[in-house]
Amino acid sequence: MVRNISVGIDVGSGTTRVVVGEFVKGEKNPKIIGVGEAETSGLRHGYVIDANSALISIKNAVANAEKTSGIKIKRAFVSVSGSTLRGETGSGGVIISKADGEVTTLDINKALEDCENNLNLGNKKVIHVYPVSFRLDGKEVLGRLEGMRGTRLEVKALFVTYSIQHLEDLIAVIAEAGVETIDVIASPVALANIALTEKQKIVGVALVDIGEETTSLSVFENGKLISIFTFSIGSTDITNDIALGFKIPLDVAEKLKRGDNAEEFSKKKLDEFIEARLSDIFELIENHLKKIKRSGLLPAGIIFVGGGANVRGLVELSKMVLKLPSAMGTSEIFSNSKTKLRDCSWFTVLGLLASKDNDGYSENSFVNFYKDLKNALKSSIKQLLP
Repeated sequence: MVRNISVGIDVGSGTTRVVVGEFVKGEKNPKIIGVGEAETSGLRHGYVIDANSALISIKNAVANAEKTSGIKIKRAFVSVSGSTLRGETGSGGVIISKADGEVTTLDINKALEDCENNLNLGNKKVIHVYPVSFRLDGKEVLGRLEGMRGTRLEVKALFVTYSIQHLEDLIAVIAEAGVETIDVIASPVALANIALTEKQKIVGVALVDIGEETTSLSVFENGKLISIFTFSIGSTDITNDIALGFKIPLDVAEKLKRGDNAEEFSKKKLDEFIEARLSDIFELIENHLKKIKRSGLLPAGIIFVGGGANVRGLVELSKMVLKLPSAMGTSEIFSNSKTKLRDCSWFTVLGLLASKDNDGYSENSFVNFYKDLKNALKSSIKQLLP
């Protein structure tokens, strides 16, 4: 009997995580049959700086997942994150192609293509496309467009982009580890599948993923992703502040950050160190929310996820500074899984297995993208590895 196996790989700046899931007939979500993790080396702010070190990290995590699952991993879905992950909003339009003015999927895709062409993407690659709104002959259209009639179709869309060089380097190292990339999915998109409910995404919510070296902010409204941005600041900055402030080793500072052994040090000073850096993160979040005109206007508030979100006082300080409801991300999807998978640091890789492309309009198939990358990947492997 052929087993329906799916694998997700999340190469974070601090930890590389691999999850193996099996889809069982009659079950909506996969059963987790194997996990693997390894300390990440060779990455900085989410991108590869030392291919050899990164390769060892990925191989170790994959080997651990293979051991626990009993499955030889050959193909996987891969998450992308880091300082170059961005959301670019653009607009475009086309004349309806059919003589009778009936709107077709071809017209919608052409309008999105025109929208993308109007953006100055430079060395960025579009990972996902999310239509935000459509107008037909100047009037906004809600719901399905196909079958309506008009003359000109206009679209506003959010394009999730990533550095083409960083993407090539990451896929090249994963390929060298013996794993073929099936598709690439932005970490906030994968996270939303796990940590957010449809109701939250409809009324308005911000998902904040605090990693070791970066923090991503993604905003959802009316069930759609409307903004995404990544800041080059993370939980490691908090650890460094504590280490410098108390003049202690980094490993001790890391434990203090998470609330361990705090009785040996001044709680007041520790809180000051943590709050100062968290305030920097919250200021960046608040400035971006102001930029997109959503400051104080998200009824579902802020949901925190990521390994760096396990910081004492995070939620309380967020409520006070951002003036919004705040909570740690939870998930019921894999609640019966192994205990450590309930930790939100695993949500990205779990979200890769739960990812579904429901947009229908976007031409962001990795199959087509992979054709464009074949020669580049060969070149990248040669350049990155001896």
